[in-house]
Amino acid sequence: MDVYRVAPLGAPLDAVVEVPGSKSVANRALVCAALAEGESVLTDVPDGDDTEAMLDCLRVLGLELERADGTVRLMGGVRSFRKGPVTLPTRLAGTTSRFVTALACLGPGPYTIDGAPPLRRRPMAPLHEALTSMGVRVTPGQTAGHLPVTVQGPVDVSLDEVQLRGDISSQYLTALMLIAPYFPNGLRFVLTTPLVSRPYVRITAAVMATFGVPGVELGDRIITVPPGRYQAREYTIEPDASSASYPLAAAAICGGTVRVPGLTHESLQGDAAFCHVLGRMGCEVRQDHTGTTVTRHGPLRGIDIDMVDLSDLVPTLAAVGAFAEGTTDVHGVGFIRNKESDRLTDLCVELRRAGIDATDNRDGLVVRASRPHTATLATHHDHRLAMAFALVGLGASGIIVEDPDVVTKSWPDFWAMIEGLR
Repeated sequence: MDVYRVAPLGAPLDAVVEVPGSKSVANRALVCAALAEGESVLTDVPDGDDTEAMLDCLRVLGLELERADGTVRLMGGVRSFRKGPVTLPTRLAGTTSRFVTALACLGPGPYTIDGAPPLRRRPMAPLHEALTSMGVRVTPGQTAGHLPVTVQGPVDVSLDEVQLRGDISSQYLTALMLIAPYFPNGLRFVLTTPLVSRPYVRITAAVMATFGVPGVELGDRIITVPPGRYQAREYTIEPDASSASYPLAAAAICGGTVRVPGLTHESLQGDAAFCHVLGRMGCEVRQDHTGTTVTRHGPLRGIDIDMVDLSDLVPTLAAVGAFAEGTTDVHGVGFIRNKESDRLTDLCVELRRAGIDATDNRDGLVVRASRPHTATLATHHDHRLAMAFALVGLGASGIIVEDPDVVTKSWPDFWAMIEGLR
């Protein structure tokens, strides 16, 4: 599709929405399974581009895997890694490119990690610098600190401490945590700047523990990973909390009720707490062992909120804020300028095209109550912007989303879900 014309709902919702499995959990589990000797079976694996990119890279590395619907069977083990030179294709997947870069350092190499042009613009320098300090030969293909990059092990197994920045992306830390058990003494990570998106690091530690490496210690500036070996196992991927934010936000914007089964109060994902943000804005929220439900009958009100731990959902909240009374002030998220798009400036520019009073600043953005009008909005190669603009379209008429297929990065059936709300 070149564009998607979003028809407003015009009535309160009453819907149950099944969301895909978490791509964040899936990619971590796939790395653990790739290193574990033997066969792992992962169920409810999502089919978005990020996950498919990870599966492609594991195949190219030489691992034997089968995918049937939502189930992946994977024969893991570093000894199965193919000798290079080979190129690992990461498409537009920042998470995959960072995880695979670290994973490849345990193999014989050399391995070149590369993706589509928009991914080449995203920053990778903190990870590349950390790997260099670990004895890995890191050779940029064009621009230092960006893809394409070629890595060649072996790592320095005598190393026990690594320093890296934490204020650009937690994915650099996660990538290194996932391979740290394969060092004789594990690894101790010292963060030279405060860590952003800390809940994602907690997901990493939880998945590692499930695959047989418990005992990761998460301090403010020091993270310690013990030595160990992952164990092949059966593992079910929980529903994606980031994806769930969109139908739940639709209930906030349009009124009525939306339920997401399976997204429970025991979720590993920090984004599962987004329902409580909607609760602060005037919604009724119920989250228990069966799922999450959001209902709105009264007015929405703007809030002041630090979104550092919910950063992927800033576009979702901005869409809701346009329909809320007063002002929604989001801060603590200056680092999301380095996502698939500049998720502050690009988001606000497009929202203003639709008549929404939205202004970005160094640390976040401010959205004021508005009356959105007809507009064509660019997605800037960013699935999160496309999905947020769909929410605007549900509450206002005449919203047209360009490049709507960008949602395949995380939720290929997103537009079918939007139509299903009707």
